[in-house]
Amino acid sequence: MPARLLHALVGAAFVSLVIVPSVSAQTIKKVPAKRVASVSGSATFAAYCAACHGPQGKGNGPAAAALKVAPADLTTYSKRHGGKFSATDVEAKIVGGEPMPAHGSNEMPIWGPVFRDTSTDQMERRLRVQNIVEYIRSIQVP
Repeated sequence: MPARLLHALVGAAFVSLVIVPSVSAQTIKKVPAKRVASVSGSATFAAYCAACHGPQGKGNGPAAAALKVAPADLTTYSKRHGGKFSATDVEAKIVGGEPMPAHGSNEMPIWGPVFRDTSTDQMERRLRVQNIVEYIRSIQVP
């Protein structure tokens, strides 16, 4: 492949990586969730939560700008709840076990049905949710 063509292709790829995300940051394309093989909390968080909450859970994911209500900074959950971390409350927010009027809009996907769609194994779904909750617990700031 001639060097000019290679440079042109690399340049086009770079431009598409720089320009397209800034354009697509204004809209969110809703697509069916794909099953992630690992049920670890960090892998599940990265696959299903980081787009909005950010890779470190600070509420600054690439889709955050397109949302009407900013995603929560999950690293400050305990701080915002009097120094306590309620695994039950966090799990309910993830799986949709309770209405969330304080959450603002219902833009956050309710992951319980999504996980049911991506796996027929009830034990796997339960473990996935528990691991996300523990992962969120592990990223709390003092």
